[in-house]
Amino acid sequence: MIRGFGIAAGLACLVVLVAFAGCTSSTATATPTYSVDSNGVLSVTCAPVTTTETVLFTNDTYTKSKFVLHTTTGDVVTYLSYPKTPKAVMVYLPGAGEKITGHEERMVTYAAAGYAFMFLDYRGRGGETAGTAFSPQADYAKFEQKEWPGYYLTICDISSARAVLAQKFGVPVYAVGGSNGGRYAAVAAGVDKNFAGYVGISTADWGLKDAVAAQGGTGDILRFATSLEPSTYLPTISPRPVWMFHNATDPVIPFAEGQALFATANVPKTFIEFSGDHGINPDVDARLIAQWAQIYGTQT
Repeated sequence: MIRGFGIAAGLACLVVLVAFAGCTSSTATATPTYSVDSNGVLSVTCAPVTTTETVLFTNDTYTKSKFVLHTTTGDVVTYLSYPKTPKAVMVYLPGAGEKITGHEERMVTYAAAGYAFMFLDYRGRGGETAGTAFSPQADYAKFEQKEWPGYYLTICDISSARAVLAQKFGVPVYAVGGSNGGRYAAVAAGVDKNFAGYVGISTADWGLKDAVAAQGGTGDILRFATSLEPSTYLPTISPRPVWMFHNATDPVIPFAEGQALFATANVPKTFIEFSGDHGINPDVDARLIAQWAQIYGTQT
């Protein structure tokens, strides 16, 4: 099984077709910049964003709003639920095909336990946020021209969401994701050291780095592929905590691949086998809330 769901081979074939001179960085704060070091580690400087929050529902338990990030490269739509005084916030990156409608009960569950929950509809998912689907080939072409790959823009979006939520609530913010979303969340948590920690659900590496290396790729194309992989960043999250959840019979991303990604993380880290098949579900919610109760106390 190709961990990149077919995209790894596509990127690997570029090894013999494309070469490029690399990328540069800047210390400017108003202009977004990125760099990738010799080890394939991404760094970003993200342009400031503005936000628009439209309250959709509120009661004694929680408030739900449509929360739009206005970036210099387009609007990013999110949905946010929160109790009056949250103890922590999770920025949740969904897997393919996940809709906000599937998280209504979850928003109430986390709010009742004392946590805010943001569903970030990242670029290219086919949802409310515009953008093209993730293509390592297309992103590599942009990287070659020293333009912003869409993947890197999404990492900036996640980091910007963290900054906005930290300012809004003044509490720790975690990067959380399921399946493909877990990959983005891992990279974001490694790149943005202000995330309080990382939670990955039914996720693993893309397999891009291995595919490129297997094709004999070296130098810049291997550096680029490495910059996309969660395992490049998981070791750097420590001493912030890492939690990973995986089902032993996951039909989409094999259990062993989740374990392999987890093995790259440094302590403190926790691997939890959950009931279900693939992606976040009520069992994951209950187990994660139980983990966080050890840090923040039980919410009654």
